[in-house]
Amino acid sequence: MSKSKKNTPNTAEEVKTEELDKQAEIAGGVVKTKDTDNKKDDKKKDDKNKAKKDKKKKDPNKKGLVKKTKETMSELKKVTWASFGDVVKKTGVVIAFVIIFGILIYGIDTLVGFLSSLLVG
Repeated sequence: MSKSKKNTPNTAEEVKTEELDKQAEIAGGVVKTKDTDNKKDDKKKDDKNKAKKDKKKKDPNKKGLVKKTKETMSELKKVTWASFGDVVKKTGVVIAFVIIFGILIYGIDTLVGFLSSLLVG
């Protein structure tokens, strides 16, 4: 005497797989699952991302000079410019230092030249 047991699924996953198997038999072996739908959606997203990257590569060539000019002008508006009086004062300081150091270097050069002529004779 052998008893026949019904195969009853133990977990929710086994129930789902059995339902999918039944649907596959009814549909002739073709069953759409959420995984395949997700793969298709991912592929569509990848295609869209590639298209966006291609557009980004083409844009710098078209708008290069105009875009850079507009950015430069907007940055120049942000600059804090010195007043004319400050520019004149700072220019005077620079000229004074150049003259002082020029005279100092000329004096050292003359002194070294005189000393070398004494040594060489």
